[in-house]
Amino acid sequence: MTFQINDPEDIDWAYFWTRKLEAKKDRAKDWNKAAPNFGKSAKRDDYHIKLIEKIDVSKDDSLLDLGCGEGTITIPLAKRAKNVTGVDSSYKMLEILNEKAQKENVDNIKTIEKDLSQITLEDVGKHDIIVASRSLNGVLNIKETIANINEIANKYVYITLFGPNNWKIEREFYESIQKDYNEFPSHRYFFNILIDMGIHPNVENLNIGHEREYESIDEAIESGKWRLDFLNDDEKKSLYKYLEDILEENENGKLSNPNDKADWVLYWWKK
Repeated sequence: MTFQINDPEDIDWAYFWTRKLEAKKDRAKDWNKAAPNFGKSAKRDDYHIKLIEKIDVSKDDSLLDLGCGEGTITIPLAKRAKNVTGVDSSYKMLEILNEKAQKENVDNIKTIEKDLSQITLEDVGKHDIIVASRSLNGVLNIKETIANINEIANKYVYITLFGPNNWKIEREFYESIQKDYNEFPSHRYFFNILIDMGIHPNVENLNIGHEREYESIDEAIESGKWRLDFLNDDEKKSLYKYLEDILEENENGKLSNPNDKADWVLYWWKK
């Protein structure tokens, strides 16, 4: 099918977001399986520190964390907020979050097991602050989800999405084995969707900084970056060899590569 667009105002960015995402067959992930090791991989860089620094929340604020995972962002924010509602589709993630909160004597978190893209005002009520940390990249009904988020928020909305360099070494690996690599929709789609909805966000790169570090090649492979269930045995062997070639021991005695950095873009707006 061929599309001819005569005026940029005619572009349906939500439609193209969905089409791009549907072409990415490996977008879904078994988060219950990933949950036990997710906290370790989530703290492989200083993303959580950078994001938490940006969020304007006080002891008078209620906060909704969509795609809260095992609480890397949720628990620190709960220590600054009046109360927090954490939403995630993975029961295992929520189990770990609640266990961690109990250990840290944080008792102002309520959790809901549900797909964040289905959350509405009727489900959770109004919240002062909405955070969707690294959780909207794979959402198909993006426009509806944004509309629900905006309706729920009283004060601020904070959303992070993949930056343009987040998947650099993955792209290079797929090129090396001559296999197509379908990317997530660019965050530029997201920006235009917001503008079309009358939302004018602030946009900034979080500048995560240092490279990801690994103790071994095996740890790098199991880091969660590689969708191993979409690779056959020969491709997994190629991946091992590829990582052996590009990862080098750094000054900390760990394996890293200058192109293996987290790249996240923060969108935020005031209601």
